[in-house]
Amino acid sequence: MNEQEKAQIHEEVKADILEREKADKKKDKWLNYLSISTILIALCATLSSYNGGNAGGKSTMSQIKASDLWAQYQSKSIKQYLYEIQIDNLNTSLLTIPAGAAYDSIKKHINGYSENIAKYKTDKEEISKNAKQLEAIRDESSKHGGAFGLAVLFLEISILLSSIAALIKKKLLWYISMLPGLVGIIYFINGFLLFF
Repeated sequence: MNEQEKAQIHEEVKADILEREKADKKKDKWLNYLSISTILIALCATLSSYNGGNAGGKSTMSQIKASDLWAQYQSKSIKQYLYEIQIDNLNTSLLTIPAGAAYDSIKKHINGYSENIAKYKTDKEEISKNAKQLEAIRDESSKHGGAFGLAVLFLEISILLSSIAALIKKKLLWYISMLPGLVGIIYFINGFLLFF
């Protein structure tokens, strides 16, 4: 091989190396975008998971408190019913007792029981109102939690596809991974705003 052929081969190798470096730089550029987009999607997934957990906890606690209030409501209903039965029994007794001290004593008990019944009715209304407020909080929290849960699902799929795209260096797969990422980000935003 003469010097001219050696120089020509050297130039071809040098041109090939330069071409590969340009291609690598071009690949590196989209891989940088892939990395940044994956980091942002992972951040949204983390925040969605955190907020979804908080919403789930709030929903559960509201349900527990509402259940406790409904148990109190039932207790007061039973007590009210027992007083109503007692009043009915005392009213029946009044039919057979002539006016006098015993009659007045029974009337006094009936009036006391009637006051208790009125108090239980008022208490039940307040308990019912509070329980319904807690149930509304539970329902609202469940909606937020559901949206965040869907966001995590789509964002994780996007992260998975992005990771595969980075490993096999396929730009098309990265573009495809952005579709579930976009859906996940929409659900992430919806988790806060509940626009659908």
